Amino acid sequence: MSIQQKSKIMLYPKIGKFVIIFFSIAFIAVGIRAYQLYQYIFKENVKKEYVLLVPQKTTYNQVIDSLAANDVLVNYKAFKWVVKKKKYFELVRPGHYIFRMGMNTNQIVNMLRAGLQDPVDVTFSNIRSKEELAGQVSKYIEADSLSILNLFYDENIINEYGFTPEAFRAMFIPNTYEFYWTTTAKEFADRMKTEYERFWNEERRKKADEIGLTPVEVITLASIVQAETAKNEEMKRIAGLYINRLKRGQLLQADPTVRYAVGDFTLRRILNSHLETESPYNTYKYTGLPPGPINFPETNAIEAVLDFEKHNFIYMCAKEDFSGFHNFAVTLDEHNINAARYRAALNANNIFQ
Repeated sequence: MSIQQKSKIMLYPKIGKFVIIFFSIAFIAVGIRAYQLYQYIFKENVKKEYVLLVPQKTTYNQVIDSLAANDVLVNYKAFKWVVKKKKYFELVRPGHYIFRMGMNTNQIVNMLRAGLQDPVDVTFSNIRSKEELAGQVSKYIEADSLSILNLFYDENIINEYGFTPEAFRAMFIPNTYEFYWTTTAKEFADRMKTEYERFWNEERRKKADEIGLTPVEVITLASIVQAETAKNEEMKRIAGLYINRLKRGQLLQADPTVRYAVGDFTLRRILNSHLETESPYNTYKYTGLPPGPINFPETNAIEAVLDFEKHNFIYMCAKEDFSGFHNFAVTLDEHNINAARYRAALNANNIFQ
C-alpha cells in the first residue's frame, strides 16, 4: 500500500467525524430554536389579568403600546413573533378582551385576531333622566353618551320601535344586561326593544289588560310610584291609590309629576305656584296619566302596579317624621289632618321649598 493510499484512508475518517460533529451541532441548534419557538407559542405569557379595550380604527402599534404601558405580558418578543406569523397586524379587531393568567401567546393572538371579545355586564338603575341613562350606559360600551342621548331625539328611530317621543323611555327597563363592548347606540336600542318585548310576556300583558292599562301606561304609573317612595313595601299600596283615582276619573295630584313639569326634582315642598305650571305632566291640572314616564322605573315598581294592593285609599301624604313613609286616608277630612301635620313639620324644620 502506497503512502498516498494510506493518507486517503486516514483522511476519510476525519471528514466523517467533522460531518457528524457538524450535523450534531446543527441538530442541537435546530432543537434549541424549535424549543425556543415552542416556548414563544405555547408558554404562559400573561403577567397579570388585564382588560384591553380596542376601539375602532386602533392600530397594532397602539395595541402593543397599551400592553407594554400596563406591563401585561411576560415576553413581548414572543408576542411580536407570533403576531408576525399570524399577520395579526393586518387584522386588528375592536373589542373588550380579557388577558387571563395562564394564557399562552398563541391563545392571546388567536383571541385578538378573531375578535373573540368577552361580553360586559351593562347595569343601569335609579335613573330619572335620559341624560343619566346615556351617562350610565356609555361607561360600559363603546357608544358615547351623546350618541345614546340622540336616540331620544330621533323620531325615525322612535317611530321604528312603535313609541311616541314622550313614551319612548318606557322601552328602557332598568336591569343588568350582557353586551359586547363594541355595541353602537342603535344596537343598544335594538336590544332594549327586544328586552321590552321579553319583559311584557303574556302573563304581564294580561294583568295590564285587567287593570285597563297598556304596558306604556303601566310603566308611566310605575314611574310615579317610584318617585313617590323608596320604600318597596309601600309601592303596591300607592299603586292601588292611584288606580282608585284613575277609575274614579279624579286628578292624580301626584307631586312628582309637578316636579317633573317644573323641571326641579329637588323640590321638597310643592307650593300653589308650582301647581299652576302649564304642562301635560301636571296631574293637578289634567286628569289621567301623563303622556309618558317621568323617570325609568325599576321592575319592582312595575310589578307593584301590576299587583297593586286593593283598598279604598284615595289620599296620601308624607309622614311628618320624614321617615319616607306615608299616611293614607279614605276621606278628605282625614287627609287634611295628615297634611296639616306634615306642613307643620316642614315649617318647624324651615323647609319652605
